[in-house]
Amino acid sequence: MDLGLENRTVLVTGAGQGIGRAIALAFAREKARVAVNDVSAERAEAVAGEIVGTGAEALACPADITRYEAVQDMVRVVLERFPTIDVLVNNAGVGDQGKLFLDQRPSDWERVLGIGLMGAIHCNHAVAEYMVAQGRGKIISIASDAGRVGEPRMTVYSASKAGIIGHSKALAKELGPRGITVNVVSPGATETETTLARRKDRERAMGEEKARDLLQKMLKAYPLRRFALPEEIADMVVLVASRAADYMTGQVISVSGGYCTA
Repeated sequence: MDLGLENRTVLVTGAGQGIGRAIALAFAREKARVAVNDVSAERAEAVAGEIVGTGAEALACPADITRYEAVQDMVRVVLERFPTIDVLVNNAGVGDQGKLFLDQRPSDWERVLGIGLMGAIHCNHAVAEYMVAQGRGKIISIASDAGRVGEPRMTVYSASKAGIIGHSKALAKELGPRGITVNVVSPGATETETTLARRKDRERAMGEEKARDLLQKMLKAYPLRRFALPEEIADMVVLVASRAADYMTGQVISVSGGYCTA
């Protein structure tokens, strides 16, 4: 099936590792041009190098998306290299690091909301201006089922992802008449470097047996009895970006092994 992504330009934020890296590589396989954003220049360049190694075009564009001016500069850099930005994928985000809400401080909230919510809003504003001028475009944000059901020890992260969902639904109504679709892909727990590191931390803190029992208890909330792989999230993002989803906007697609059915 031709997804219609060849020679399209895709900007992916937080693409230096985890789900973002998998998304960037998935678009490269469809012969899209990929602009790889990450706050770390080293990670952005490494993933861009991987993409170029596959024969696709890529551009490393490191930027701190919590700063609107930095986002504007990043968008200008992308458009100096590529003729359009056809797809924006807001993937960058950071969690609550397992802290209870009352153990957090404003600096914790500012980081989570600054990257996960305001970063996406900054990118949407900067990129939508160009998409409106070209009369088409697709915006896809990575939320989380934590934003749909709420998760303890992820209170502000849950708020940031709920904010992404509300913002995207509203933006879909504003931008639809201008030829731009806005959708959300909402993963559940996913096997990334970050989640695997946290699992190791639990094993050290609790002991391997107790940590293993806790993991099995967590998996019972997932009908498929496993967590997602980053590539499985990436596949859905590519599908939403493709011509197969041209008539879909304002939607939240849960890719969570059945964890959230609401």
